Amino acid sequence: MQRLWPTPGEINDIAALVADEARPPWAARPWLLVNMITSLDGAIAIEGRSGGLGGPADAAVFAALRGIADVILVGAGTARTERYGPPRPSAATRRARQARGQAPAPRIAVVTRSLTLDLASPLFTEAEERPLVIAPAAADPARLAEVAAVAELVLTGGAEVDLTAALAQLRRGGVAVVTAEGGPILNANLAAADLIDEWALSVAPRLVGGDAARAVTGAPPVDHRYRLERLLEGDDILLSRWVRQR
Repeated sequence: MQRLWPTPGEINDIAALVADEARPPWAARPWLLVNMITSLDGAIAIEGRSGGLGGPADAAVFAALRGIADVILVGAGTARTERYGPPRPSAATRRARQARGQAPAPRIAVVTRSLTLDLASPLFTEAEERPLVIAPAAADPARLAEVAAVAELVLTGGAEVDLTAALAQLRRGGVAVVTAEGGPILNANLAAADLIDEWALSVAPRLVGGDAARAVTGAPPVDHRYRLERLLEGDDILLSRWVRQR
C-alpha cells in the first residue's frame, strides 16, 4: 500500500503519479473510478455546484484523473448543473496520453433515461470527438434520432439504463478506464451494481450544513469495503484514493 502525505506542491508531477497507479481493466468491463469532492459534513455542493468546494490542489488531481480516462462518465443532471463542455486537456496531457496509446482527449459519456439534453450546448457542438450518450433502448425513437445526429448512442436495457451492459459495450470498444464524476444518483446506481473499483475523494475544509446531497443518494444499502492507497494534502484539502477490496 502506498501512502503519501506531502502537499501536492512537493510532488513533481501529480499527473505522472496518478498515471503510474494500477488500473487494470476487467475482461468484461473497464476499470471504473468515481471522483468526488465533499465538505467535512459530506455535502457535495455549495449553492448547487461542486466548484465552490475545491481549490488548486483538487483541480490538479481532477485534471490528472481525467487525464488517464478513456471515457468521462457523467449523469445528465450533473452535466446540466455543472455546465459541462468538452474535455480540453493541456498539451502535456495530450502528449502523455498519446505516449500511452490513448486518444489525445477523453470522450464524455452522458447517462440519461429521459434524453433531456441540450444538444446545442458546447458539450455536443465543440467536442473533438462525438460524445457518447448512454440511454435505454426503449427511449423515444424520434428523440434517439435527434441525439444520434450529434452523439454516438450506447443503448441498453429496456426502459432503464443498464450500466453493467453499457460498460461492457465500452470495453468491447477498447475502453480501459472510465472516470465517473457523478452525480449522486449515477453513483448510487454504480454502487448498487458493484461497479466502482476506485473512489477518489477530496475532502474540503468547509462545513456546509443545509440539505445538500451526499455523494451517493438513492441506492439500496451496500457494504463495500475499500482500502486506502494514496493520501495527499494541499490547500487544506485531503485528496485520497480508495480501491475496492474484492
